[in-house]
Amino acid sequence: MPLFRIDYDKCDKDGLCALDCPAKIIEMKNEGPFLIEEAEELCIQCGHCVAICTKGAFHLETISPEDCLPIQKDLILTSAQAEHFLRSRRSIRVYKKQPVPKDLFEKALSIACCAPTASNKQPVKWLVFDKEEDVKDIASQVIDWMNFVLKKHPEKALIMNFDRVIKQWNLGVDRICRDAPQLVFAYASNEFGSASADCHTALAYLELALPAFGLGSCWAGYVNYAAAQWPGLSEKLGLPDNHTCHGALMVGIPKIKYARAPKRNEPDITYFAG
Repeated sequence: MPLFRIDYDKCDKDGLCALDCPAKIIEMKNEGPFLIEEAEELCIQCGHCVAICTKGAFHLETISPEDCLPIQKDLILTSAQAEHFLRSRRSIRVYKKQPVPKDLFEKALSIACCAPTASNKQPVKWLVFDKEEDVKDIASQVIDWMNFVLKKHPEKALIMNFDRVIKQWNLGVDRICRDAPQLVFAYASNEFGSASADCHTALAYLELALPAFGLGSCWAGYVNYAAAQWPGLSEKLGLPDNHTCHGALMVGIPKIKYARAPKRNEPDITYFAG
């Protein structure tokens, strides 16, 4: 199949596909859109050409109009709805003792996979632990790492309150994984220079999508720190060679609901004056 196919009976030759193409590989001629000579090598398969075509005339090699989610004007958020949606998001640290429904989680994850990535490389991979014993083992590995840091680098450990976290762990209070029923890791190959940003963006999308499915999450910062430094945890994750974990989320069904969104600092903005 060629890189793209045009239904010229539908094409109105408005030139939007050429105008919007990030790689600038589409040219408009009298007959309609055409590819430049290097198009096959330069196309990033982003689908903008298909998405921008109001007539559904543009078919990319890997994406057809039928594959795409139609944009429904009645579902587009107003500014007030967008503010409420984003401000009302809370990090969830108290979960019901119930497993995460796989169908709901995977639907939310499919939305997270729509997060933007550099040059549409889509390098993000996911590792999920959904058994209680595995989540506990990961938390235990983090505590082992904290004990090591506390012994070898006490100043650093005390700044990060490792002593308090360890003490609470010994009393049966889990501040590492918060007794979450599930942990989700985002990782990618080191060959992608944008891997860290791509994984972080995808995790943020997942975090924002989960509440719509009755789920909540919180970034597992201690777990992510330890994953890069503690051999026992690295072995547990078992990532392929030359791959790096760039973030982790605790996921579960929230045990609590919030009545209001706390105030945050106003933007600290500087406009460049030249």
